[in-house]
Amino acid sequence: MRALPVGDAALLVEVSSGDEAQALHAELVRRRAEGSLSVREIVPAARTVLLDGLTDPARLAAELTASEVPPAPPRAREVVELPVRYDGPDLADVAALWGVSPEEVARIHAGTEFTVAFCGFAPGFGYLTGLPARYDVPRRATPRTAVPAGSVGLAGPYTGVYPRSSPGGWQLIGTTDAVLWDHARVPAALLSPGTRVRFVGAA
Repeated sequence: MRALPVGDAALLVEVSSGDEAQALHAELVRRRAEGSLSVREIVPAARTVLLDGLTDPARLAAELTASEVPPAPPRAREVVELPVRYDGPDLADVAALWGVSPEEVARIHAGTEFTVAFCGFAPGFGYLTGLPARYDVPRRATPRTAVPAGSVGLAGPYTGVYPRSSPGGWQLIGTTDAVLWDHARVPAALLSPGTRVRFVGAA
């Protein structure tokens, strides 16, 4: 683990894997909730966690680098279910990469419980982990200029849902009508780091 100063009141903590980043994020959130950590924001990413609004970042950096990443706590009980139609334009390509039929891609994907590792790219976009490494797929060689809102895609080890229309290079395997981001909702984002997610096949 390595803690790098960012300005006067922030730290960027680097770890060796996505699983460690998720575990560290959960532990820091727990410490903040119990009052043993004073921090304004805790922002996880693929292999880092950013802490902003610290009063003594140097002390915390020394504490973190002298310790091991704690094991991930038990997952929350609530699971967000997202209805999905496995009708994406890249479904056949993903099936070929996996060496299975398109129907089997849908079965494997819907049979997996995902966890939101971190959020980014666009408001409401979560990077979901859960598929075994053998199902990693590359991004498209040529990104699309417009991916419809609600598109369910795969890229590397992640599954994601486009909350609004935007350019993108993920392999699209399905579509959901779930609203990922609604500024009138509290919270506005349906998915947040640590959220458990299941995709439920829809007609």
